[in-house]
Amino acid sequence: MTVTVFVPGDSAALAVGADKVAAAIEREAKTRSLDVHVVRNGSRGLLWLEPLVEVRVDHHRIAYGPVRAADVPGLFDANFLEGGVHPLFQGQTRDIPFLARQTRLTFSRCGVTDPLSLEDYRRYQGLKGLEKAIAMAPADIVKQVTDSGLRGRGGAGFPTGIKWKTVLDAPGDRKYIVCNADEGDSGTFSDRMVMEGDPFVLIEGMAIAGLATGATKGYVYTRSEYPHAIRMMTAAIEIAREAGILGPSVMGSGHTFDMEVRMGAGAYVCGEETSLLNSLEGKRGIVRAKPPLPALQGLFGCPTVVNNVISLASVPVIMDRGAAFYRDYGVGRSHGTIPIQLAGNVKHGGLYETAFGLTLGELVYDIGGGTANGRPVKAVQVGGPLGAYFPPSLFDTIFDYEAFAAKDGLIGHAGIVVFDDTADMMKQARFAMEFCAVESCGKCTPCRIGSTRGVETVDRIARGIEPEKNRALLADLCNTMKFGSLCALGGFTPYPVMSAMTHFPEDFAPTPLVEAAE
Repeated sequence: MTVTVFVPGDSAALAVGADKVAAAIEREAKTRSLDVHVVRNGSRGLLWLEPLVEVRVDHHRIAYGPVRAADVPGLFDANFLEGGVHPLFQGQTRDIPFLARQTRLTFSRCGVTDPLSLEDYRRYQGLKGLEKAIAMAPADIVKQVTDSGLRGRGGAGFPTGIKWKTVLDAPGDRKYIVCNADEGDSGTFSDRMVMEGDPFVLIEGMAIAGLATGATKGYVYTRSEYPHAIRMMTAAIEIAREAGILGPSVMGSGHTFDMEVRMGAGAYVCGEETSLLNSLEGKRGIVRAKPPLPALQGLFGCPTVVNNVISLASVPVIMDRGAAFYRDYGVGRSHGTIPIQLAGNVKHGGLYETAFGLTLGELVYDIGGGTANGRPVKAVQVGGPLGAYFPPSLFDTIFDYEAFAAKDGLIGHAGIVVFDDTADMMKQARFAMEFCAVESCGKCTPCRIGSTRGVETVDRIARGIEPEKNRALLADLCNTMKFGSLCALGGFTPYPVMSAMTHFPEDFAPTPLVEAAE
């Protein structure tokens, strides 16, 4: 009897030797004349246990991790193919506490299926949403997405259904769906995990968006730093095209929709939708002034939906299970689930999908396990390099859009980076300004010049040059950038700077080392 063993092919697992582990399992099985089939699935998101090897035993998955190639002979000796006990034994995968407490809707297949198997995808409820959408009028699809309460998961939190309705109602012979997969925020990897671990869900979501708005062409714009994700998405698109899911008649519906992957050149600002569109058109990736909105005049001047990977990947379950099903998860105006990414100095780093409503403290301590080195948590940055720093005194903040906005923070792409008590928050504030200066497209003065002046001002504070005056100047500079910048790069850079000054004023004292050097 063939035994199926799962070894993730996700980049996070590859980085710690998953390919060597898979090869070692195949080699050991051959040596022992055992019939073993190795499936390269996506990651479950338990990154501290990668490579997480799973074995299918009596319709259950038994997990072992983190597995190194040198551990493989010992696993065979312990009869791991039948779920034998071993020091790396984790029990049934679904019972691992980090997984058991999650609500997996968007990531229900990630780490479970063979990413490039349409048969697997269908077996685990794939394409049901698209099948239902085909039987509906475009306006009804848009209404279902609107009623679900789905908001953009890329950062802004704008209602997805409103954006789709704008494109549906906009006149135009040609319309586009653009997936923003330019995942450049620190501590974020959910987009990559979808593209590498469940690419068909993104294809299905984009096809539904095309049916809903009248768009016939889609583009996935992603990063050059994601070569494996690009290979997986490209292969999945070709498989979907050959199966008739994409092309001149989507699943025999008569509706045309096709798509392709485009690779960016490493500019952080191309995560902003108008810079992204310029890059797609072969232009320099700089911000466009709005209006006109991309929904009215976007790619090549045509009505365009620009949505994040997670937004589009959430649509199939909404179409399959209904708007009310999805809307019932969450709190306030934040509906559904969100894949939270825990990174930095954290014991249990990884992806945790849950309904909106947990507190920041629950995420950092109960789910993340605190710091990896056991030191006290000093701060967490939520929302990437432009997100605010939250001290433990604010860890009672509910994880939802409005609650974070009320505390001068933003959820962004839902990345949480944990810092221990050795972090210097003045250096972090300087890094934010320096990052903005390096990544600015140069289109507007507040961002281009303000960030450079910001670095200089922080340096003057560090040197003890009129510290009170320069702290006031830095705050004034942040205010100018926040309200005067054309896009979120300059507009959100003040969040980490001001939160660092507000919550950690003791770190904004002259540095003795710098004074001595002077």
